[in-house]
Amino acid sequence: MEQQIFDWMDQIEQDLLDIRTHLFENPELGDQEFIAQETLVDYLTQHAFTVETGLVERPTSFRATYKGNKEGPTIGIMAEYDALPGVGHGCGHNLIATMGIGAGILLSKVIDESGGTVIVYGTPAEETNGAKVPMADEGLFDVCDVAMMVHPAGVSAKSGESLAMDAIEFRYEGKTSHAAASPEEGINALDSVIQLFNGINALRQHVKDDVRIHGVITEGGQAANVVPDLAISQFYIRAKERYYVDDVVEKVKKIAEGAALMTGATLSMRNYELSYDNMITNETLSNIYTEQLYKAGETEIEEARGGLGSMDIGNVSHRVPSIHPYIGMGKAGLVAHTTDFRDQTMTEGGELALRRGALSMALTGLKCLTDQDLLAEIKQEFANRKK
Repeated sequence: MEQQIFDWMDQIEQDLLDIRTHLFENPELGDQEFIAQETLVDYLTQHAFTVETGLVERPTSFRATYKGNKEGPTIGIMAEYDALPGVGHGCGHNLIATMGIGAGILLSKVIDESGGTVIVYGTPAEETNGAKVPMADEGLFDVCDVAMMVHPAGVSAKSGESLAMDAIEFRYEGKTSHAAASPEEGINALDSVIQLFNGINALRQHVKDDVRIHGVITEGGQAANVVPDLAISQFYIRAKERYYVDDVVEKVKKIAEGAALMTGATLSMRNYELSYDNMITNETLSNIYTEQLYKAGETEIEEARGGLGSMDIGNVSHRVPSIHPYIGMGKAGLVAHTTDFRDQTMTEGGELALRRGALSMALTGLKCLTDQDLLAEIKQEFANRKK
């Protein structure tokens, strides 16, 4: 069956390259990826996948399913396809999408023989309002035995970590007054935000080293001679583990409440973006993928990178054994979210990454479908880690 996967890759490779190019030439922002969705869904439909769109109230999401003739495990593969404003596909999602559908299609060509099901998930808006979060919350990935995606990079690297994150907005409302003539009549909302920053800075001494707290003031008054009656700040609060983010968030909220008491302002708080969980790489699954990537032609794979950012696949990894490795485009030192990164997806290095990424995920899926002892080991690791 492995040879069948390689043979089918030779047959569909040009189609995948054309899709990659089409997405590159038609970049769309998160939750607006209608051209990408139509392109990806059409090709999956051509290969006998059953497709549903508009999941979890996200119009550009989709779920494409191919069920084999025999029962067996379910393999989940994720595709991202949103672009960046002003840069286009500077994070290589035109490759992520094509590698994802390519891997799903390759696996579908052998799954009637192996047994099982393959599902390709179209997950919009990874850069902004990651759809994997509500998809995970609503149990869409719970049917999967494993889940995976591959991200392009300058060089290949094993799946690693990412930070859990909450995005919280603090809104203080006070009372305007003339700042010179009658300051005693005012309630300064901006002072509350300043005290919030001061309190958070004091907290930094008493949290673990992996914690990151960073914020901005989005509203702080309009004129220096008017006591500000509205001040708003937004913060990202991150840590390596979800439970510790929750702990730090509670401390920050108490600081925010204290800042309101100090000035007399009224405080309201909200999550202004979705909360991301930390990425839990399943090392057993990751090792399988690494072996398959070598089979697909890669010659050098770096160790996992330390995760200082946050990704919506983290939420998936808390529901099902998951990996998020990186596939090299043949240019060391490449920086994501740049035009150089974008343009590299259209080079020979980008083409090799597409081929190797699709093949390695399909071969990994095949191992999980056909080796029940290996799958049991993956699930045991997941259960132990979740404890």
